[in-house]
Amino acid sequence: MRYVPLDTPKPISKIGLGTWQFGSREWGYGPDYEQRAAQIVRRALDLGVTLFDTAEIYGFGRSERILGAALGDDRAKVVVASKIFPVLPLAPVVQQRAVASAARLGVAGIDLYQVHQPNPVVADTTTMRGMRALQDVGLVGEVGVSNYGLRRWRFAEAALGRRVLSNQVRYSMVDRGPEKDLIPYAEQAGRIVIAYSPLGQGFLSGRYDARNPPAGAVRRANPYFLPENLERGTELIATLREVADAHDATPSQIALAYLLRHPNVVAIPGASAVEQVERNAAAAEIDLADDEHAALVTAAHAFRPVTGLAAVPKLIRARTRK
Repeated sequence: MRYVPLDTPKPISKIGLGTWQFGSREWGYGPDYEQRAAQIVRRALDLGVTLFDTAEIYGFGRSERILGAALGDDRAKVVVASKIFPVLPLAPVVQQRAVASAARLGVAGIDLYQVHQPNPVVADTTTMRGMRALQDVGLVGEVGVSNYGLRRWRFAEAALGRRVLSNQVRYSMVDRGPEKDLIPYAEQAGRIVIAYSPLGQGFLSGRYDARNPPAGAVRRANPYFLPENLERGTELIATLREVADAHDATPSQIALAYLLRHPNVVAIPGASAVEQVERNAAAAEIDLADDEHAALVTAAHAFRPVTGLAAVPKLIRARTRK
């Protein structure tokens, strides 16, 4: 495993484990998944994974409970990250919710506590006042944000009066927006971009095509899995497969290696099985050659999916046909 080259109390692994699916039925993983989740966490620890990300909204607290129980006595050795869902994120509310998350996780302190979404009404001034109080009493180590643009990230940091270590955003070969400003800022300022959905919710795995679309409510609601977009992604998947063959790897591993080439980027893919977390962790060791990276960049830029409002009627028709 490789780690982010920053001064943090605990090392942060380049591959973390995202746990949205822990306790969340919408992924369609079945009733036995809670037991498998514990096995996944234990194997991730064996592989050197140190960043475990959850949120109070995931399974309405179940994800935090499952993760905390699975980590057991190792909770103090790793970076446990959670997120507050920012409904009325006033300072006292932020403090109360952090206490509740810490209790569900079974930790004395949350290593990285993040604001899950920017609140369009409540300014970060009051939210960060609550975060600062949590840091002052030792209940929170580092503060992070999620789904913030660069301007609001920097404003949140000014409001906190300390570093806002991380910004967790959607980032993958099919969602490359963070490359424009967030990643350059992180590298310049010594901050971290945490990439969620780093495989495009499985789009980049090569497992799906127009004749074999995914199941599960989350993926069915993702426009990337429209038959038209699965068809448009054929060349991108082919390039991933070509590079993967050269490294005796999988397309998913190469898609992760593409992101991890940035020193201040961490990816937090989920996992539905122990074997998947093993493959994800191994991606941290892949070094892409310059020409391979260039080929991936070209293929990613050539992918033009149908998204936004144009995808809505197609999604409705696709769901109606099921």
